[in-house]
Amino acid sequence: MPDIDEQGRPEPPLDGDELATLVGYLEFHRATLAWKCAGLDASGLKATVGASSMTLGGMLKHLSYVENHWFSVHLHDREGQPLWTTVDWKSDPDWEWHSAAEDTPEELHALWQDAVSRSRLLLDEALADGGLGRLSGRAWPDGRRVSVRWILVHMIEEYARHNGHADLIRESVDGLTGE
Repeated sequence: MPDIDEQGRPEPPLDGDELATLVGYLEFHRATLAWKCAGLDASGLKATVGASSMTLGGMLKHLSYVENHWFSVHLHDREGQPLWTTVDWKSDPDWEWHSAAEDTPEELHALWQDAVSRSRLLLDEALADGGLGRLSGRAWPDGRRVSVRWILVHMIEEYARHNGHADLIRESVDGLTGE
């Protein structure tokens, strides 16, 4: 059972093996995003900072897409969730960021939580079928495939980068700060 910090985030294990450490950091960053987006109304989820058009609502929707892409589409070479397959990505490559303004806070949180829950199951499935070294079902255009390990590290990086953005946006909304 992981230690839980004052914001309700599971602390990554101090002495875990490679898998426990990687998953621990991914779960920590997922919980950080949840904390930064918690309790905000639609206005708070639409707030921006400076010249950026990035919002916390857009971030929730973007990370829902990223979860689906890496764990379902890329790792398992599956179609993915219907929402993402109906988007005309060529006409708006940042659709998930823009369209979030039309969604309610409840819809955005549910979309992200559902994506994370599916990703956890898909990760468990891949780990049972080859562990961290298992290669993705979908290859890059040049034929190379990435490992489960690579996907986990990439997801940690993705969340860590966006959690930095979330810190700035959330502070601008109501002054909430903290790592």
